[in-house]
Amino acid sequence: MAQVKYPVRQMHRIAYTKLTQAQIGDKLRAAANGPGSASELSDVYAGKQIRIVTDNGPTLGYRFAGKNRLALSENGGGPAEAGYGALALGDIVFFTHLVPGTQRGYHVLVDQRTNLATVFEVWFSGYKDNREVQRQAYYGYVEQTGKEAPKRRHVITNRVEGKGYYWKQDNGIETLEFYPSTAYSNFVELTRLGGELGFCAPSDYVEVNDNVYIYQRTECELSGTQTIYAFDVNRMEQIGARLGFNEKDDLEYYVFRGRGEWLGQLAHFEKFGDVGLPPANAPASAKGARRVYRPMQTFHTFTRPEFDKLAAQHPARVFPPGPNAMAGNKLEVSDYLVGKAMTLRYDHGPAIEYNFDEIQSLRWRRLDKETPGAGEWTTARYESWESAPGLIVFAHLLAGEPNHDCHVVVADFDNSLVSCLHGTMGSPYIGNEAQVENLFGVIEREGAVAPKYARHRFTDELAGKALTWNYSTETGLTSMHLYTTPHSLSWIIFGQDGAGGLEWSGPAAYVKIRDGIYLGYWLEEACNGTLGTILINLDTMHDCGAGYHGDANGVSLSAVGAHARLAGQFNVRKYFQPGRNGSGV
Repeated sequence: MAQVKYPVRQMHRIAYTKLTQAQIGDKLRAAANGPGSASELSDVYAGKQIRIVTDNGPTLGYRFAGKNRLALSENGGGPAEAGYGALALGDIVFFTHLVPGTQRGYHVLVDQRTNLATVFEVWFSGYKDNREVQRQAYYGYVEQTGKEAPKRRHVITNRVEGKGYYWKQDNGIETLEFYPSTAYSNFVELTRLGGELGFCAPSDYVEVNDNVYIYQRTECELSGTQTIYAFDVNRMEQIGARLGFNEKDDLEYYVFRGRGEWLGQLAHFEKFGDVGLPPANAPASAKGARRVYRPMQTFHTFTRPEFDKLAAQHPARVFPPGPNAMAGNKLEVSDYLVGKAMTLRYDHGPAIEYNFDEIQSLRWRRLDKETPGAGEWTTARYESWESAPGLIVFAHLLAGEPNHDCHVVVADFDNSLVSCLHGTMGSPYIGNEAQVENLFGVIEREGAVAPKYARHRFTDELAGKALTWNYSTETGLTSMHLYTTPHSLSWIIFGQDGAGGLEWSGPAAYVKIRDGIYLGYWLEEACNGTLGTILINLDTMHDCGAGYHGDANGVSLSAVGAHARLAGQFNVRKYFQPGRNGSGV
């Protein structure tokens, strides 16, 4: 187990330029000769001609002059010459090219055994963020002289849902890639970004045959880059392409080969064969339409002075009565603390004395003399829950503190240890976006000896696990947490039919409290600004904790509680050991 201190991470803070359409056009000229490749390109089509017919899409005529030049005819039009790159994997041929003088291109996969084809048309400048690659998939076949068109097609699938792989490309790029949803995927950039965080992206999954599948993702709300590949689940090999602009605004357009390692399989929760498509009678969608979670378009952000003013105008909402969508299955409020007095002394943090007067009312005061107001008692509303015998979680706001502070506390009375998630409001980017720090210390109380050296510790034991959380039996609100790395968490929202749907990711950290019991947090960063905190008990498969949030109505602190199911686990902990690839994570 890696015993390292995990600092607060910033997730979606990679600066990308809002490229103009003209800038993109200029940069695409560099791709006139086709994609780059670390491996030798395939000449399987060199000197040949093929005609691909797609359903409800283009008919593409190709004449291949060699292994890197072709002429394209779209829908019977005049030929346009372009550079291309092709790779082969058994019977599967993948090739890609752009259309000269445009911001469009095609990724094409052909199964030479069946002559079935899948075509992804791709283009830039089709969304308000011009750099985000757009795509439309078409299914068809390679026309064969004297033969009838095949009836079968490649199809959208959920056959690879729940799988996870380690991939290493021929250019040295290493990733962990998880497919927990029918609409999204999760990826960890081990080499590009050091492997600390998991990111998510809208994705497509296409079944070519029982062994081979096509995967496509576009890093919407990030760089806008597209990654597409065909992979063979038996050979653990992939061939594909990457198209987009990196953090330096340089064009990345290349084909790649890769070899992989299977990491595990998560459970499915939808009916067999349900691939998450809209019903047959749904209105036709626009070209390139896809399900994309764009939370920053709906999250109302404020500067810190604006939010301070709002918080002063609106009383804080602390465990308000009434329905709570995130706590329909919460633990009962505990009276364990009532009548108790104690001091929680944190290393590198405050010492706070508590008197718990009633089941939902406490008094607290700082004992560190250098802090303004230290020694003065403050009354606060709190809730507490007993996750396991002698293990209590309680949470409250710290009125009068400078950053609308909150404490979510795990008090381990059996061991006189305490861990605290100290939440504050306001990041360097958004005034109502929560931040958090972990505090570790001891419980000082009459009749018990506080440890001098022992502390709860950060852990990587959850890395790779997936748990579903049902927050309300009545509403059926359920999500899945995928603990992608020791520093991040992804949450996948289930649709009504049980299929995994939209997904987002945030920085996180995990603390081992006891065997099978872990304290975790996640920051809904560049999302809705919430700090989520839960104590996970794998023995009871239940959690308890609090959500800390800031919006137009000020600060809120509310209970979180859900029943859990283990959805599976990926074997990934070895990728996060200290010093791997020099990352020091």
